[in-house]
Amino acid sequence: MSRIGVIVIGRNEGERLRRCLDSLEGLDARVVYVDSDSTDGSLGLARSRSIEVVELDMSVPFSAARARNAGFGRLLQVDSGVRFVQFLDGDCEVCDGWLDQARRALEGQSRAAVVFGRLRERFPGRSLYNRMADIEWNMPIEPATGRGDALMCGGIAMIRVDAFRAVGGFDPSMPAGEEPELCQRLHRAGWSVVRLDAEMSWHDSGMLRFRQWARRQVRTGYGGLDFAMRFGRRGDAPFCPQIRSARFWALGWPSALIVGGSLGAWLGGPIAGGSAAGLLALCFPAQVIRIAVRNRTHGGDLCTALAYGLLTVVGKFFQMSGQCLLLRDRLIGRHARLIEYKFVAPVTEGAASPP
Repeated sequence: MSRIGVIVIGRNEGERLRRCLDSLEGLDARVVYVDSDSTDGSLGLARSRSIEVVELDMSVPFSAARARNAGFGRLLQVDSGVRFVQFLDGDCEVCDGWLDQARRALEGQSRAAVVFGRLRERFPGRSLYNRMADIEWNMPIEPATGRGDALMCGGIAMIRVDAFRAVGGFDPSMPAGEEPELCQRLHRAGWSVVRLDAEMSWHDSGMLRFRQWARRQVRTGYGGLDFAMRFGRRGDAPFCPQIRSARFWALGWPSALIVGGSLGAWLGGPIAGGSAAGLLALCFPAQVIRIAVRNRTHGGDLCTALAYGLLTVVGKFFQMSGQCLLLRDRLIGRHARLIEYKFVAPVTEGAASPP
């Protein structure tokens, strides 16, 4: 059996980290946990499992990419025979059989650098926002080439050590979007990224309140524009369609309402102006319905689909806010920031197991 390593990164994941480490118990894999200044007992929990622990120096700007690189470096120090590395966030649990299935896929495809599978939300019933995340995880992957490659993966994936080292690992200066950027370099170097039709991991989004969801959307806009400004803004580049969509709904649509209504009033009076603005306003619910109908093709009830459509469109305004925040940071010379949205989940004794 080929040697597998697992790198877990976390910051104040609490009980989520406990479930993560529980899912790795008994597996034939070397585990390294990288902690980013947790204050909830995560370090003590990890050390109690007798696994390798890395504490990041938080005087250096933090990013998940930097944490994963640090874990990779420590992993090869303690076990240089590792050939494949499963990256895992501290709020995720690996599914039974995934590590072996992913390993076999990498061994069977010599130019495959990355394999990933189905990510599911652990507690979709806890909140509407968790259900939205579960739908997001289940979206289809668009092929990048005729070889059936995926364009990119998320942070939960198994990566071939040789390929990861060949392209220099993750870019530690990126606060978000480090996985698509890595996948771009892998594709350019002739490697492929493959999605398997298999259960890979459970993820606990921990989004219970609207402000958490909104902050996550701000992070999406911030990280997406940061990626585009660094690596190009061609039409099909990662995040570019998302950036344009946020600008259309947060800037273009309200401007069209004002201009259309004013022009209609000037040409035909108040009734014409109100009618023009009303017609343009219908674009919003029409887009909500369009997204809901498209989502129902992936399963789910009508109410959930409509909620997903509504939050998707409303999220554009928060994503635009994130873009503005990044532009302000660039203007004043501030290093790209990490935007967190989760609450601290302290480690407690005798915590209930997930369903």
